[in-house]
Amino acid sequence: MPSEGRCWETLQALRSSEKGRLCYHRDWLLRGEDVLEECMSVPKLSTYSGWVVDHVLPHMQENPSSSETSESSRSASDLGQPSCVPKSPVRTPAFSPASSATPEGAEDKHEPQHAEPMALQSSRGVRVEGCIRMYELVHRMRGTEGLRQWQEEQERKVRALSEMASEQLKRFDERKELKHHKEFQDLREVMEKSSREALGHQEKLKAEHRHRAKILNLKLREAEQQRLKQAEQERLRREEGQLRLRGLYGLQEEVLHLNQQLDASEQHKDALKEDLSAFRTRGNQLCGLVSGIIRATSENGFPTAEDQAVAERALQEMRDLLTSLQQEIARACEDKRRQEEEAQVKRQESHMQQGPEVPGETPAPSQGAGGKQNEDLQVKVQDSTMRWYQQLQDISSQCVLAFEELTNSKDSQAKKIKMDLQKAATIPVSQISTIAGSKLKEIFDKIHSLLSGKPVQSGGRSVSVTLNPQGLDFVQYKLAEKFVKQGEEEVASHHEAAFPIAVVASGIWELHPRVGDLILAHLHRKCPYSVPFYPAFKEGMALEDYQRMLGYQVKDSKVEQQDNFLKRMSGMIRLYAAIIQLRWPHGGRQQVHPHGLNHGWRWLAQILNMEPLSDVTATLLFDFLEASNAVCGNALMKQYQVQFWKMILLIKEDYFPR
Repeated sequence: MPSEGRCWETLQALRSSEKGRLCYHRDWLLRGEDVLEECMSVPKLSTYSGWVVDHVLPHMQENPSSSETSESSRSASDLGQPSCVPKSPVRTPAFSPASSATPEGAEDKHEPQHAEPMALQSSRGVRVEGCIRMYELVHRMRGTEGLRQWQEEQERKVRALSEMASEQLKRFDERKELKHHKEFQDLREVMEKSSREALGHQEKLKAEHRHRAKILNLKLREAEQQRLKQAEQERLRREEGQLRLRGLYGLQEEVLHLNQQLDASEQHKDALKEDLSAFRTRGNQLCGLVSGIIRATSENGFPTAEDQAVAERALQEMRDLLTSLQQEIARACEDKRRQEEEAQVKRQESHMQQGPEVPGETPAPSQGAGGKQNEDLQVKVQDSTMRWYQQLQDISSQCVLAFEELTNSKDSQAKKIKMDLQKAATIPVSQISTIAGSKLKEIFDKIHSLLSGKPVQSGGRSVSVTLNPQGLDFVQYKLAEKFVKQGEEEVASHHEAAFPIAVVASGIWELHPRVGDLILAHLHRKCPYSVPFYPAFKEGMALEDYQRMLGYQVKDSKVEQQDNFLKRMSGMIRLYAAIIQLRWPHGGRQQVHPHGLNHGWRWLAQILNMEPLSDVTATLLFDFLEASNAVCGNALMKQYQVQFWKMILLIKEDYFPR
């Protein structure tokens, strides 16, 4: 069909024209894009062009062109639009197979026609497209207008609902606030009422409290006055008791001194041929009486006036006894002198009768059988022994000063080292028991290794005195202190424990002499009778301090019982006697015992040369001799032989009665 070919040629010419290459979009205003930018893009046909070409153009050929013109003009007038509607882009060659099949000669033939502008005639397709576009426009406008009206209606409803909700919220807040005000008012009224009631009750309680406080203050004042009165009475009683006790000590000292003077008269026994034992016996009885009063006083508290009166009567009787003895001695001496003068006169007369001869020497006064004189017993220790005692105490004090920095250190590491060293030194000594063998040797080796600077295990850690420069001094002091404490506690309760403890102590003493000196220093401090040393009471000294010097334990102004005191002294003297005679069996026998039997003989001789103390001296002598014989049998007898038996005889016949 030639008309159909011309249509496609026309469309092709339009597509190749400058305007055909422009891109037209119905909604370009809504998109807001720049129109000029789309002029350069490849032209495209409308999406409706294909439908128009396929469905409209075939029907257009059946009707004359005049009818098409009238219909298009009529349809345009019906829509209220101009007759020349915008041209829709034609379809692409892809929709026209006829055009694509046209030979190149045909294209060249129609090429001059494309150069001229051509306008499509009104057709049904254009009208349909125009109708569609108008319908879309009207529909869009109607939809937009409906949407706008709906939005306005919704906005009005939202505003109305918002205003209603706001008013309701205001009413709700007002009701809630009113309710809170009412509740607050009610609560305030209840609180005011409760406050008034509480104030009234408080005032009532205050009045009762003031009344009770007055009563309590009166009772407290009375109790305080009573307490002050009792305290004053107790203070006066204690002061009076201390004065009486000091007086008793002075009386005892004077009685002992007078008794020594009575004993000194024994040297005149053989010379005067008088029996003076009655004076000595009575003097010893008086000494025992005064000692018994003081012992009972130490157990019961302070002496009474009656005790002081009895002691004063005993002292006066001792003075009278000494005066009588002196008078008796003076009378006997006068009689003896007179007899000697008479004998001298008789000899001179006999010489005169016989003739002159060379005069002979006058014989010396007899000193009694055996030529011995009884010496007075001492009250004070010998000067050499006292110097030795003081030297040991100085060694102990210097040792304490040597590790003073370690003791007073605030450093946690130093405190830990000190604790570990103390445990390593004291725990092995606590483990010494009556069992023998490898266990005892193991303990000895552990202590020896610690003192030698070797590391030992204690509490799961390795401990050595080299951890601190003052470690060795600290360990030696604590070790010696623990040995003496074992004697004070363990040996006092179990006498057989003295032997293993003494064996270990003797072996350590032999290898480490300074430990032995510290053991003696601790022993002398806790048991002065092991020196032997009887501390004297000094003027102005507190009674508690003097009792501590004597070896008593004083806690809260209370002195320990006499039985407990004697038990502790017994334990320490037994340990001392065991150390004197025992040696470590695994050591060398070539060396001399560091503190052997000669020190035991010295102690025994010195304590027998001193005035005995009631209870104490007898207990110490018994424990010392029993421990000596139990450990090594007759060691003292074998070494000193006859002298030992003489000493035993002296104790039996002379010392026991005292």
